[in-house]
Amino acid sequence: MRTGLKALLSGLVVIAAWLAWEWVPWQRETAWDADELRLIQSLSLDSLEPMQSDLSNSVADSRKAAEFGHALFFDKRLSANQNVSCATCHQPENYYTDSLPLAIGLGPGTRHTPSLVGLSHSPWYYWDGRRDSQWSQALAPLEAKHEQGIDRTSLVNFILQDRQYLEKYEEIFGGISFGLKNFDLLDISATPIGDPHETQTWEGFDSNLKIEISKIFSNIGKSLAAYQRLLQPGNSRFDDYTRSLQMTSMGDDLKNSILSQQEVQGLKLFIGKGNCVDCHNGPLFTNHEFHNTGVIPLPDELPPLGRFSGIRIAREDPFNCLGAYSDADPRDCIELRFARDTNDMVGAHKTPTLRNIAETGPYMHTGQQESLEDVIEHYNEAPTAMVSHNEAKPLKLRRSEMKQLEAFLRTLSAPLATDSSWLNPPE
Repeated sequence: MRTGLKALLSGLVVIAAWLAWEWVPWQRETAWDADELRLIQSLSLDSLEPMQSDLSNSVADSRKAAEFGHALFFDKRLSANQNVSCATCHQPENYYTDSLPLAIGLGPGTRHTPSLVGLSHSPWYYWDGRRDSQWSQALAPLEAKHEQGIDRTSLVNFILQDRQYLEKYEEIFGGISFGLKNFDLLDISATPIGDPHETQTWEGFDSNLKIEISKIFSNIGKSLAAYQRLLQPGNSRFDDYTRSLQMTSMGDDLKNSILSQQEVQGLKLFIGKGNCVDCHNGPLFTNHEFHNTGVIPLPDELPPLGRFSGIRIAREDPFNCLGAYSDADPRDCIELRFARDTNDMVGAHKTPTLRNIAETGPYMHTGQQESLEDVIEHYNEAPTAMVSHNEAKPLKLRRSEMKQLEAFLRTLSAPLATDSSWLNPPE
């Protein structure tokens, strides 16, 4: 009897010790070594390099172009039914996402709306990287039938007929050619990528008219990009914590008041056992690259080819860095010319920023994961990819560790470092 009691008590001690480790590990102190400190500092906004110039867009940093793009971004008249704008999917109050699994413009889309905050630091756009500049990306939704669905000829005619917009345009880009001003575009729908009627009408234009229309169209994209470059992430609690680590005069109690021990443990997992920092690195928590992480496609859909097809589309895009409407010298188009397009890019999608990640769900390229808990569970299991191979490996995190990791990710939320006047339609 006494032996059984001892065994029972020993078992209870083991269980209590396990529970202390499994459920309250934040009670253990966290110390950072020199390598960890350097890695943590590299994730801080203080380490963010100044935004590079977009050499393909000569007005990328023009205040007047940003003001023009600001107006266009919120203008629903830039759509076939005059009821959809860029801001319909990229909503400022939702960190320029829409909180939907799949975007909805004129109709349902095929991809989850990514945030525009800090996106200007990236060399590639869309989940599959099929555009190589922010201005060329801004053009695609305008003509996409399920998004804004307005053809480029109708859009150019709209600019020509709106006195305020025409004045703004000519102030930024110079005068409209005499020939185009005197060509009646009213009630003409034409584009090289539209329905049969639109493409047939486009083919009937002479080459100079096509060039003039596409030039104005491209400049609209460049103005939208100039506005979007102003949308930058703001200082989060994590950034406050990284600064506190550099202040030897600040006591541990003050540092711990910025992040809880649970959040600090989550940070330790993020840069260590969780392997998150392998892809989500740098001040924007993204390496701007493409990876296959075994995300299952939506029901009844084939697995997308991802970056494998995206880079090929980018190279064929007439509005790419090497195209006739780019302001770059061909020697400046290194990303496009030397981008990797090998078979291992099949099924790879762009690494999104984790800034404000807790506010921008659902997640993945088609919104397959509803919550951060679902995302962490996905990486913890690392399922076999349906095409190519899953680059991630099972993490084998305990449930408590997954909670810690989620707690850390929530410290990355912060208001934008952008004047509020830019976050609303212009008056």
